[in-house]
Amino acid sequence: MRAWIHEIKKIASLESAWRDTARAHLKMQTRPEGSLGVLESLLERLVAIQQKEMPSIQNKEVFIFAADHGVTEEEVSLYPRAVTQAMVLNFLKDTATISALARYAGARVRVVDVGVDADFQTNGKLIQAKIRRGTRNMTREPAMTAEELDRALQVGWDLVLKAKTEGVQLVGLGEMGIGNTTAASAVNAALTGQPVELMTGRGTGLGDQMLQHKIEVIQRAHALHAKSFTDPLKIMQCVGGYELAALTGAILAAARFSLPVVVDGWIVSAAALTAVRLNPKVLDYLFFAHQSEERGHRVLLELLEVQPILNLSLRLGEASGAALAMTILEAAVHVYNEVATFTAAGVPNRKER
Repeated sequence: MRAWIHEIKKIASLESAWRDTARAHLKMQTRPEGSLGVLESLLERLVAIQQKEMPSIQNKEVFIFAADHGVTEEEVSLYPRAVTQAMVLNFLKDTATISALARYAGARVRVVDVGVDADFQTNGKLIQAKIRRGTRNMTREPAMTAEELDRALQVGWDLVLKAKTEGVQLVGLGEMGIGNTTAASAVNAALTGQPVELMTGRGTGLGDQMLQHKIEVIQRAHALHAKSFTDPLKIMQCVGGYELAALTGAILAAARFSLPVVVDGWIVSAAALTAVRLNPKVLDYLFFAHQSEERGHRVLLELLEVQPILNLSLRLGEASGAALAMTILEAAVHVYNEVATFTAAGVPNRKER
């Protein structure tokens, strides 16, 4: 393993003093105490992560990690793997859904080719970090080698570390890859110990027959690799994907270097759960954007005891939910920094009970 594996042991818990500072500030603003609900707890964590009396998330960046999956040989998706390439080109032309949402959120989009079964021309928005042209078929062999897993983790780690040094204050994470709901379901079921059928959804819109087939494919993969599921990284190696591994590295780096990160839906949550299993302190640095329509996502969020920022029945991926949630976080920061206190406004404060 690379040196970063030792760095994750240095991930720090958030200091309660900073949470207390944020809570006291919010309490003194001109509105009933606690009236902003969940936003207040989000702000407390954000202040504690940044360790600043006045938080800021003006510099925002979205990373979309893209890769193909060998398990598509088992016909687990309605779409061919060529769609991965087509969607990456769509991202690069700024004509995808995430392109519109990121523009609205004021976030820069970077697309990372970590395993697409295609080659791309040089583009300023594209980071070329291909490990291989797609993983192997998890029902026949491990999805990746240990060396490939390590390289993919390093890609995510290095990109977030670079973002931090460049002054990025909030990172949003997304993905693209035909077959990756299958990989995410396989990873999440193995990590949680929940039944595969509970943790496997319809992806891009499978009917009942194809959904059952998808479940059976994952069960076959689990049966093949069960003895190798000895730790989170071995699970990722056996049934994950290059983009999932890169996302895991990115999340670990964000926690290590105190950078708040917005987790998109079901697939990015598989990487988030992997990172949390490696070091539970990671969870403090994660803002879950929304609850996906994938049926296992509610189970995963409940196991982590986290509340997503949004619940809009989204199931698109590509960091669409993350971009929307970024706007909520930025609005909350404006409230924190701009609303007057009772004292400053000359408004009588509430009576103590």
